[in-house]
Amino acid sequence: MDVENLENFINTIRKALENPPGIEAYEKMMPEIRDRLEHLDVSKIDDAKLSSVLILLYQYEEKIYIPLTKRHDYKGTHGGQISFPGGKHEEDDESRTHTALREAHEEIGVDPSEIEIIGLLSEIYISPSNFKVLPVVGYINVKPSFVREEFEVEKIIEVEISDFLDKANHKIKDMEVRNSLIKDIPYFDIQGHVVWGATAMILSELVYIIENMD
Repeated sequence: MDVENLENFINTIRKALENPPGIEAYEKMMPEIRDRLEHLDVSKIDDAKLSSVLILLYQYEEKIYIPLTKRHDYKGTHGGQISFPGGKHEEDDESRTHTALREAHEEIGVDPSEIEIIGLLSEIYISPSNFKVLPVVGYINVKPSFVREEFEVEKIIEVEISDFLDKANHKIKDMEVRNSLIKDIPYFDIQGHVVWGATAMILSELVYIIENMD
């Protein structure tokens, strides 16, 4: 996506995040294996662990990018998956936004003091790991000098927003999930990586906002 006026773009996103679309925007990237979100009020889930992720927008050569991370393969729910930088809310964190900034600093080396928070997307529940995830949207006015946290992050993937908007990258495939073959799971095909599940649903909400910008 080429952006002629970045300030207007960011301000329009900021306004939209005052009332994010949530469920309506999730549908295109919602695997059928999930509980249907229209019957799930995340605010009523009081026994889940809390976490936050950072959706970091930055401009480079008149295009807007978002960094994703590829986790190392490990025996666990999210091993090897593509995700946003983020993690568990700790007792010392001042807020869920602070969690997102702290984790992004730890995982991809971005200085929290350089990030302007734009707003929040809808909180989402990940049932396999029992986490409620709050997506925090931020902006940095220079291309970051990323530093990968080698233990957790195998690779940092810088993605143009236009790649998420491109319908050619919206695909469906059968996947083996927790030792079961699940058919017709929607995903984003990004630089040969499969971006699916909660990450894809969060991105779907952001795509919905951008596609409906005035």
